[in-house]
Amino acid sequence: MRSSSVGLGLAVLSAGTFGTAGAFAASLMSAGWSPGAAVTVRVSIAALALTIPGLLQMRGRWGMLRGSLGSTLLYGLIAVAGAQLCYFNAVEHLSVAVALLLEYSGTLLVVGWMWLRHSDRPRPLTVLGAALALVGLALVLNLTGAQHVSVVGILWGLGAAFCLATYFVLSARTTESMPPLAMAWLGLAVGAPALLVAGLIGVVPLHASTSDAVLADHHVSWLIPIAGLSLVAAAFAYCAGIAAARRLGARLASFVGLAEVLFAVLIAWALLDQRPTVLQAIGGVVVLAGIALVRLDEREPARVAIAADLELAVAAA
Repeated sequence: MRSSSVGLGLAVLSAGTFGTAGAFAASLMSAGWSPGAAVTVRVSIAALALTIPGLLQMRGRWGMLRGSLGSTLLYGLIAVAGAQLCYFNAVEHLSVAVALLLEYSGTLLVVGWMWLRHSDRPRPLTVLGAALALVGLALVLNLTGAQHVSVVGILWGLGAAFCLATYFVLSARTTESMPPLAMAWLGLAVGAPALLVAGLIGVVPLHASTSDAVLADHHVSWLIPIAGLSLVAAAFAYCAGIAAARRLGARLASFVGLAEVLFAVLIAWALLDQRPTVLQAIGGVVVLAGIALVRLDEREPARVAIAADLELAVAAA
């Protein structure tokens, strides 16, 4: 139970720190950065920042890398680089709200994967929680207005959903026992050159600026949002996310991850003065209700197992 509580705390921390990415990236884009350049620098600096801690954590454990090499490469190429590329290409053809909704539908892919791969059929509370969470997400993203939609954008958005699901499934793996910080470092180290190559061949535009950015109505050096985007919204967020998924499992971690959108709205309000509407606030409550139902459903098997163990102990006595 304690491990689950720690995992829940780490998942909320990961969602909150990932949620800062939008505000930091928006300030950079207003200063002349392309989204592709911002995310490439974000991942590259995060990988560099974790290099020394990662090397220290891997000291005497390099044998683990042989068994985890495939997962590490998939994590870097799909969960890190692929997710960024698919999302930003989706935004070129869709409104940001629709692109985000498609990306976070990846939680449903996690549920489907757990069902098909591990015969872990979702129970009614999980199904209800998933439905509530997606309805709430649609309200938070304010999908009630006119939205720009295209088939190409939808395909990119579904690609982002697949990458997000891959992130949670790979993060939850415990059999290979790669330390979370080391896995985050190696994944980022794989994703950074992949993003750079994608930029160089023109898949995503790369252009940056040294002009001041604006955060909380103050002009600040472009280095400040870069530091936040790289150290808070990447290095720390990925480490916490992997550690959380290993304690909670892929399914629950993915639903708690939906809170990232709620944090993003609140942080945009604080740093960019983008005030949420009443409808968005209601949507946030609905998302939290959905997450709570999934959390309740995840705890039920543990209660049943404990009760069964007690019955066996009483019978043996």
